[in-house]
Amino acid sequence: MYPWREYVSAGGMVSYGPNPSEAYRLVGVYSGKILRGAPPAELPVEQQNKMDLVINLRATKALQVSVPIPVLGRADEVIE
Repeated sequence: MYPWREYVSAGGMVSYGPNPSEAYRLVGVYSGKILRGAPPAELPVEQQNKMDLVINLRATKALQVSVPIPVLGRADEVIE
């Protein structure tokens, strides 16, 4: 189990964690508010809500682990 998708692409079995592109988008929105004149001390702290579940089926087969169909259905990406 890994926090970043890149580990699963490199051969790990499962990752569940924040989506980096969503985090970069939030940084852009926050920066835009500051550049338009909003005082940083008055801006609320924002947290990323989108989490990605990525499953590598090759790794699960190599480890002889079966992944239930409902879990595969909820995955954001399945690497075969």
